[in-house]
Amino acid sequence: MDEKVIKLLSLADQNIGRLDGACYAVPDTVVFMQSIARMYVRREAVDSSRIEGTQASLVDELQMELCSVKTAATDTDEIRNYVNAMEYGLERLKTLPLSLRLIREIHEKLLAGVRGRGKTPCQFRKTQNWIAPAGVLLERATYIPPPVPQMNEALDNFEKFIHQEHQMPLLIKCGVLHAQFEMIHPFLDGNGRVGRLLITLFLCERKMLSEPILYLSKYFNDNRQMYYDLLGRIHRQGDWESWIKFFLNGIIVIASDIREKTAKLIVMHSRHKQMIIAKFGERNTDAQLLHKKLFKEPVVNAEKVCSVLDISMPTANNLLKDFVEMGILKEITGKKRNRIYMYNEYIQMFMD
Repeated sequence: MDEKVIKLLSLADQNIGRLDGACYAVPDTVVFMQSIARMYVRREAVDSSRIEGTQASLVDELQMELCSVKTAATDTDEIRNYVNAMEYGLERLKTLPLSLRLIREIHEKLLAGVRGRGKTPCQFRKTQNWIAPAGVLLERATYIPPPVPQMNEALDNFEKFIHQEHQMPLLIKCGVLHAQFEMIHPFLDGNGRVGRLLITLFLCERKMLSEPILYLSKYFNDNRQMYYDLLGRIHRQGDWESWIKFFLNGIIVIASDIREKTAKLIVMHSRHKQMIIAKFGERNTDAQLLHKKLFKEPVVNAEKVCSVLDISMPTANNLLKDFVEMGILKEITGKKRNRIYMYNEYIQMFMD
């Protein structure tokens, strides 16, 4: 490794290591951290899906979760599938190592009921594929992955590499795994999203992340042309070094961004909690519980509040009205009935 790679690796390790300290510096640590981790996964899902051409936003996804609102055909479904695939993969890692079997299972979750569902979910390809603009034939492809026999051999080596114990630093290994998967391109569709899911799953499996909060797809999306160019340089020129530098820099940038966001979230959490206590008093558990629930589900309606808090509809409506007056919630429909409320300041933290 040259001096710049060593320096970037050191900074990336430091930034990853500081995430736990930043994230667990609040009261109700587990609940708070699990709630914002779910928001970071949603953000990762939005950015990873945008790389593939979807247009739906984080707000679109949150509204769909509440009331099945869809935008831009199946865009929100693809984002929801990404979240489901991530959560499924993390749960499976409790009993199953990161493996080709798990990768196939994740792929099935990712393509369930959306574009690509007819392209053999959960199965590695049995025909040649290629990367090119829509309508361009293989002869003019920008990249042709290995034929099926070589693909199968490459996948076997890929799985062995995942489990192989050697001196390669884990963050570098993670970057290598992502690039290798992209070059093997073992599915007929969904390779990019699966490859980006593997980053978080690998880092969580290796205990470098205690929660899935590293939304690296934002960095890839912000630098999309460089992302593709550097992956291309690996197979054209064998230039791994430039890719590894790019990958490590992404970890530094996003981990630093997460620490700053989380610090702001902690301040906001405390400020809103004090506002609620000042208005309702220490004993109003409904108001405090609603505030806690909003961190996990920041778009709500009266029906949702009734269900979650087990309170009457009039009580729920009054509580929502009070939260709007305090500036914690924002009503986003402009209607008198079937209103939807958004924890606007909180959501904006994940959209910046």
